[in-house]
Amino acid sequence: MSKPFCVKLKNRGLIHIEGSDLVDFLQGLISNDVTKLEANHIMYACLLTPQGKFLHDFFMHHGDGFILLDCESGARAEDLFNRLNRYRLRADVQISVDKNNDVYAVFGEKIGLADPRHFDLGYRTFEKPDLSEKDFNEWDKKRILLGIPDGARDMILERSTMLECNLDKFNGIDWNKGCYMGQELTARMHHRNLGKKHLRAIEFTNEIPPEALSDLSVNGKLIGQMRSSCKGSNIGLAMIRDDKLEELKNDTGSIRLLG
Repeated sequence: MSKPFCVKLKNRGLIHIEGSDLVDFLQGLISNDVTKLEANHIMYACLLTPQGKFLHDFFMHHGDGFILLDCESGARAEDLFNRLNRYRLRADVQISVDKNNDVYAVFGEKIGLADPRHFDLGYRTFEKPDLSEKDFNEWDKKRILLGIPDGARDMILERSTMLECNLDKFNGIDWNKGCYMGQELTARMHHRNLGKKHLRAIEFTNEIPPEALSDLSVNGKLIGQMRSSCKGSNIGLAMIRDDKLEELKNDTGSIRLLG
């Protein structure tokens, strides 16, 4: 058994929200049920366009009279901050942003709070634990093998949907809550099974993964589009057309479907 270790995650920011209308404000905007957020748990959720397309994903932390959003950093954090302020209108909420914030993933020790997407992604904490630190690629490889998207690295702004990125399988949606922005399309895709492509983990047997957004072909036929990959490895995530899955599974070329 390997010793416990931590990984400093890349590109994380933090948004602080407080005020008497805090829960109602977020409840009408995001894909998960804010009323179920508890002090000892993290909640994963998305902010979508009114048409149900991806804008931001984040992790919600419960505080005493406030909620923290562990989000993507830099310009992405600033964009989320600006959008939330735009939706605030007359709601009694105050919002602030730290465009860069340390977040660590912990494996082998219960330090912090469990990653809500999958138990194999360990625990998340804002404080650096007293553990040996491994390279970011150690975490990235685990994430990719689980088929879990990493924000805008894998989901295209104003184009990707939650279901094609499998966020329903990673606890990003509450199907029983009331309306939220983008809920209508998300529910329709779910109930009518409208998805025609999905994010999947793949391996390149004879080459390193191509750049993100590169087209992927098998036997001269387009099967999908590359998304993120793990540096120094031959694995990555790609948006693969469902009607090309069998063709990919039967292919003996350079691309292999994982999981």
